[in-house]
Amino acid sequence: MIEVRELTKRYGSTTAVDGLSFQVSPGSVTGFLGPNGAGKSTTMRVLLGLAAPTSGAALVNGRRYAELRRPLCEVGALLDATAVHGGRRACDHLRWLARTNGIPTRRVAEVLEQVGLAGVARKRVGGFSLGMKQRLGIAAALLGDPGVLLLDEPVNGLDPDGVRWIRGLLRALATEGRTVLVSSHLIGEMELTADRLVIIGRGRLIADTSVAELAERFRRGVLVRSPRQAELTAVLAGAGASVETLSDGGLSVNGMDVARIGELAAARGIPLHEVTPRSASLEEAYVQLTSADVDYRAAEGARR
Repeated sequence: MIEVRELTKRYGSTTAVDGLSFQVSPGSVTGFLGPNGAGKSTTMRVLLGLAAPTSGAALVNGRRYAELRRPLCEVGALLDATAVHGGRRACDHLRWLARTNGIPTRRVAEVLEQVGLAGVARKRVGGFSLGMKQRLGIAAALLGDPGVLLLDEPVNGLDPDGVRWIRGLLRALATEGRTVLVSSHLIGEMELTADRLVIIGRGRLIADTSVAELAERFRRGVLVRSPRQAELTAVLAGAGASVETLSDGGLSVNGMDVARIGELAAARGIPLHEVTPRSASLEEAYVQLTSADVDYRAAEGARR
């Protein structure tokens, strides 16, 4: 489990993280979202002992990272896939990491196979593409078979096949009962991958929720289509619903669920061609939640 308790981190007069609290439990993929400068990277650095908190705590399995005797066997992390010596072979890089934490050398071959780099194990990292470096970084995170994983933008540089692979890997790791925290700017990818979301802005918590709960929170009513649209509008409005005619001719009904719409239409003999609950996409919900916390925003309709 990951626990962040009233975490504050200041750099001089700048507050990067401000009284932040959340938990990440085993068995699910948790997306860690927020605008640029929200404090995501700082929070992950504190969790990994790379930065000291000004106050509060960031714990893994109830302890600070510095207190873990063999940290790679408890926490696997990927923060910067390019932070590898270019002259080192992929297998040697992982062997060195394994040796520092008492991990059997056989794990090196296993994780290289798992991430698809077995064929280039003896090639130097300096010749790797960004996507290959990402795979190597993921191999390093998996090396100690940890129960907790922290990954920052793990699909960066991956091709579509690689993106699908990492998506499946993350979900499989969570299904095994591991704790998986993934920081990303790719909202659409998180919609396909994450079970829960922790959203922050300006170092503070905005939302800690499941993807399903967030979609329900930003539900946009029910889309209804009928050949007797005017009559249906009058019936629904008379029963207390708010009805709006859409540009494509459909009706957007708010304040009434699908079952009630169907009952009212059936009672009047009005045929329905479509009755579909409508929710905002995760991207739309995210934009609404974080709109006040974006530091850098391009002008609408700006051109070069």
